[in-house]
Amino acid sequence: MGERTEFEEGDKAPNPGVYVEVGEGRSFHTQIQDPKRITLEQGDTFPETTNKNRKWKKEEKARVH
Repeated sequence: MGERTEFEEGDKAPNPGVYVEVGEGRSFHTQIQDPKRITLEQGDTFPETTNKNRKWKKEEKARVH
């Protein structure tokens, strides 16, 4: 199995990096206006998202092509 790419409030960051809020529900292609962006170190805890249906995703994996 691969590494998780979506995280919720309270999860621990697997790697250092910049994480952004993504999606409403399961539709991660939905563009969010001015998403929350955070920088975490490995082991840091993810904070609450702006909306309960959103998740955190590492910035380079969150881009829509």
